[in-house]
Amino acid sequence: MKIGYPCINEALECRSSRTFRLASYSEERLIETVEQNLACLRRILEYNVQHGLLFFRLSSDLVPFASHEVNQYNWQEHFKMTLKRLGSYIKNNNMRISMHPDQFVVLNSPNEKTVRNSIAELVYQGSILDLMGLDTTAKLQIHGGGAYGDKPAAIQRFAEVYHTMLPDAVKARLCVENDDRTYTLQDCLQLHELTGMPVIFDNLHHECVNNGEPMREAVEMAATTWQPEKDGILMMDYSSQAPNERRGKHVQSIEEQLFHDFLAETEGMDMDIMLEIKDKQESALKARDVAQSLGRLEV
Repeated sequence: MKIGYPCINEALECRSSRTFRLASYSEERLIETVEQNLACLRRILEYNVQHGLLFFRLSSDLVPFASHEVNQYNWQEHFKMTLKRLGSYIKNNNMRISMHPDQFVVLNSPNEKTVRNSIAELVYQGSILDLMGLDTTAKLQIHGGGAYGDKPAAIQRFAEVYHTMLPDAVKARLCVENDDRTYTLQDCLQLHELTGMPVIFDNLHHECVNNGEPMREAVEMAATTWQPEKDGILMMDYSSQAPNERRGKHVQSIEEQLFHDFLAETEGMDMDIMLEIKDKQESALKARDVAQSLGRLEV
């Protein structure tokens, strides 16, 4: 098992997601910002290796406006060697990487422009992982999208877009995650049947909306969608409910006993866990210690 957290390390004074306003776009500004983002990413990765946190979600904003028509610069060529070196560091330290495009990526939208923009964003993020030289166990994670008043039709529309419009390089990395409102684990399993995409399991979302599956059974069902030689082992998101907040809101800091109980409940199962918890690396370090105490951690 690898433990990780998304995008930002609050122990470091830099961010790998610096951006700027569209109105102030220039190639010079783009190059300067990406240089800063990739330098900070290197520092985050080094911190993670030093602290035994071997799962990390890259920021979607490494390259600002990468999928926007304003950006015509060949940043792929410009940063090819930097990205390759980052990828070598990741591989040499046995880290696992993912990316999670923003909520505007909706493949089953009835709006054709939304679908085109979504695909452009997936192509950009997939190209980051490709330029790093990472294999297809590094994944792009999206949600099922909307139901639009007819979820079966929306699911079919997702599958049609997947098969007819997505490049193979994106399909090789794409995963779908159960969400906290619309797409249950069962819906995601149906998408898997239609596309072959692995299902990323989110325990908090499953607690919010489900079809009655006990937690261990749900994890097992998601795990069966992963082909280890191609996809790696199950990736999952872990969090718990923030008290006195709207349903599905992530807790500020990990509740170690709850995490311990979850690991005990899933004993013997292989998975890499991304902590979606507000205080980022602080909770990841605590989770690392809990997993280590149970003999579950890969070091």
